[in-house]
Amino acid sequence: MHNSQVQTWSIAELAAEYAVTLRTIRFYEDRGLLTPERRGTTRVYHPRDRIRLSLILRGKRLGFSLDEIAKIVDMYDAEPGEEGQLVYLLDQITARRTELEQRRRDIEETLQDLAEVEARCQTDLNALRSGTHQQPTGT
Repeated sequence: MHNSQVQTWSIAELAAEYAVTLRTIRFYEDRGLLTPERRGTTRVYHPRDRIRLSLILRGKRLGFSLDEIAKIVDMYDAEPGEEGQLVYLLDQITARRTELEQRRRDIEETLQDLAEVEARCQTDLNALRSGTHQQPTGT
């Protein structure tokens, strides 16, 4: 829906723009993250809602929890540049980066372990196929 003074969006328009379901948007509303204007049974989303949805989806992509996202998104409405807000956001970014770097190390270690097991299996298979494989002795 478009108003001549301020651009607005319907739930379907936002869902299409951000490639999410109507249910997803309603879920964020239920959590208090979005607060569209109501005109009867119709939801009318303003630029604030659109920006907040964008921030929510970015937070999800970065792996933040909905509670963390709510706190960060609520900062959007507060006075910009407040030191506490910026410190909180930087702390969240640092924590998320640390978590992701640990995951990367864990994945690299797992890949290395898999490569070693794969090499042993391939060696054993090759030995079996060539007839040089020796059965383990029971000593």
